[in-house]
Amino acid sequence: MNTIEGKVLLVDDEEKFLEVLSERLETHGLKVSTATSGEDALDRAEDQNFDAIIVDLAMPGIDGIETLRRLKEKNGDLEIIILTGHASVKKGIDAMKLGAEDFLEKPVDLSVLLDKINEAKHKRMLIMEKKSLDKVKKILKTKAW
Repeated sequence: MNTIEGKVLLVDDEEKFLEVLSERLETHGLKVSTATSGEDALDRAEDQNFDAIIVDLAMPGIDGIETLRRLKEKNGDLEIIILTGHASVKKGIDAMKLGAEDFLEKPVDLSVLLDKINEAKHKRMLIMEKKSLDKVKKILKTKAW
């Protein structure tokens, strides 16, 4: 069984789905937090760092597309995967234009989702490393050693 160390936020208004998917992801070594609304997801993403955020497209209140847009507005480096039970090409294109990492249909194949989470985690790590390196370069340029 593949184990992935990482921190994931699952966002879906169906609590039973959150519970089942959380348990399945945790058996693969992930630390999973959950949110039952877009508003809740925005609050959690402000307080914590996640390797990937998995957002359901169809939710009451702030839907998945709006949640994605607001999360990316606050932090463009977030890796967000959209899940949907109601796939449409237009919604998928909209999500990708707003910066979604991927767009997957429910019921989601767990191995595909784990691969996508792993890819998102590695991409996020590369972005963070580059930012750190850029900071170091900037500091070195400002010092007159």
